[in-house]
Amino acid sequence: MVSPVSVANLQVDPQLHAFIENEALPGTGIAAADFWQALAQTHADLAPENRRLLAQRDELQAKIDAWHQSNGLGEAEAYRSFLEEIGYLLPEPGEVTISPANVDPEIASLAGPQLVVPVTNARYALNAANARWGSLYDALYGTDVLGAPPQGGGYDAQRGAQVIAYGRQLLDEVVPLDEGSWANVAEICVFGASLALVMQDDSMAGLRTPLQFVGHQGNGDAPSAVLLAKNGLHIEIVIDKSHPIGAGDAAHIADIQLESALTTIMDCEDSVATVDGADKTLAYRNWLGLMKGTLKHSFTKYGAVVERSLAPDRHYQDAQGDKLTLSGRSLMLVRNVGHLMTTPAVLDSEGNEFFEGILDAFVTSMIAMHDKPSDGSKRPMSNARAGSVYIVKPKMHGPEEVAFANNLFDRVEKALGLAAGTVKIGVMDEERRTSLNLKACIAAAKDRLCFINTGFLDRTGDEIHTSMQAGAMLPKGEMKTTTWISAYENNNVDVGLACAMNGQAQIGKGMWAMPDLMAAMMREKIAHLHAGASTAWVPSPTAATLHAMHYMRENVGAIQAELATRTPASRADLLTPPVAQSPAWSAEQIQRELDNNAQGILGYVVRWVDQGIGCSKVPDINNVGLMEDRATLRISSQAIANWLLHGICTKAQVLETMQRMAKVVDGQNAGDAQYTPMATDFERSIAFKAACDLVFLGTSQPNGYTEPLLHAARAAKKAEQTLPA
Repeated sequence: MVSPVSVANLQVDPQLHAFIENEALPGTGIAAADFWQALAQTHADLAPENRRLLAQRDELQAKIDAWHQSNGLGEAEAYRSFLEEIGYLLPEPGEVTISPANVDPEIASLAGPQLVVPVTNARYALNAANARWGSLYDALYGTDVLGAPPQGGGYDAQRGAQVIAYGRQLLDEVVPLDEGSWANVAEICVFGASLALVMQDDSMAGLRTPLQFVGHQGNGDAPSAVLLAKNGLHIEIVIDKSHPIGAGDAAHIADIQLESALTTIMDCEDSVATVDGADKTLAYRNWLGLMKGTLKHSFTKYGAVVERSLAPDRHYQDAQGDKLTLSGRSLMLVRNVGHLMTTPAVLDSEGNEFFEGILDAFVTSMIAMHDKPSDGSKRPMSNARAGSVYIVKPKMHGPEEVAFANNLFDRVEKALGLAAGTVKIGVMDEERRTSLNLKACIAAAKDRLCFINTGFLDRTGDEIHTSMQAGAMLPKGEMKTTTWISAYENNNVDVGLACAMNGQAQIGKGMWAMPDLMAAMMREKIAHLHAGASTAWVPSPTAATLHAMHYMRENVGAIQAELATRTPASRADLLTPPVAQSPAWSAEQIQRELDNNAQGILGYVVRWVDQGIGCSKVPDINNVGLMEDRATLRISSQAIANWLLHGICTKAQVLETMQRMAKVVDGQNAGDAQYTPMATDFERSIAFKAACDLVFLGTSQPNGYTEPLLHAARAAKKAEQTLPA
């Protein structure tokens, strides 16, 4: 084992130390000694407050547990008074208006899809960053939006014709002509500042709204691309008569490219497994490559080596004849970890593990400085043109914790020589105490707030854990129709609009978890726009391109203006736990719910612990692929722990279920050469034991979080893998 490096009274993992000094700091203008000293001093100053806030979580939870043990679910008004008395439910502040400066339009004023990807996976990170633009033809051809996708065997001309027809219908809908249909266009050209279209009957047409024409590429008489816009999103019509599709098209349209994922969150938190210095270095190194524009990844596809890198900007001539440049990449945010976790990558002066959130804040902000080189030069592929650094901060409980993050970012800015307010904060509204006090949370960071977002799964996990002693919770599927969840989703938008976030910051909604079911996504996910969200999470670049059509069809700004006049969601509804009033489930219903939860837990945990995969498409009990991360794990493990506590099931029953489902998961992963079966030796399987601990120790985990047990198990597995044979 290599000894840590001593610097500024810290003990730093040698890989991390070398990366920061030799790769990350050069080019920032920051001396290594100054960086380490500022990091050490900030941790020394803020760690006691971090510990106090975590202790406060535990104290509040103990009081809530005791109240429910005495009162059960209790009477609503008595419960509310109790929460106010202990300081869990705070008085709502008066008028709050956010005022962040230098926010890029992708966040402030535009509405569109958002991706969230593990930054440790360079291929996924590059795919997501490049998902700013996507082929509508490819997205339609390869998914189930138009019915079952082709099964291979070459190009399906009938399917292709369906795709082309759908594309023309979309153009008719979002950029309609003044006469006729896009399906009847025979020639596209640019005449002055206008788009001129020759129809198949030799008549002429233009756009019904001429200002939707933005620009073009190539010669105006025969452009290679035409750029249109709807609701701030761009549409590029690719014209190429030499292309296999364009050659057979009356107007020689080879593709329709949609501006898709306006923003992407590069995740250092729920979707990664970073348990030591080597893991943290990988995450930071990929973030550095994204900020410098140098990240590359090679892989083999169909027998050929493919190298992926960041997409360049797109250049056009605008309607006035001037040069127009559009970004070829998503605007990238970075998600740090919350306040709970510590990391062995750095030890403080007393030998204690460093608070990982403090380390993340310093390192990811410092790395983001490469987006604006200290010598004043411009990178060819910049990220945040407005000069801000966007950090999403998850798992904060109430306004004091948001204020702590705000103070941390103040310290980071001063240490790195950044202007006050450079580091923006995205607040994940995924914990109950934050939801109930959301306006006060926003007030605590109003000058740097850029984002709030709901997350059903983490929020449900916290709902279960907070009200663990109140009674047996409803099954997961039934919770989506309960009083509190609709109040939660509405309250997030109501408060965000009341704090003037529209036009200044993102109001987001959660993930579509089924990447193979795109037809269902197209039917259902438009509800997020109708709910007032200016962005919503999608599981893939393809999904982003499809979801972008929703934002072209609906004007989110107009929806938000209408929603701002409605009666806000009530705190009383938010305070209604999803407890089953009189549980009367059959033995079959109980077992089915246990099977579903146990299979999901095991399918995710075995990849996390054994292979360090923090997010992946995991087949559920019905073999439907679901995007799983720690949020899904939290709700499933807390759900079983709650039923165990209230006698709905027994420990023996749960253990039998876990063992039986482990065999199912082993079978689902039989084709993975890197997979280690659990059922061959339950006693020695670190992954199986971790999955069981998440359930059987679920009531005692801090706020029901899964990270402490997962990190310990992954560290143990890595140690086992490095032992000599």
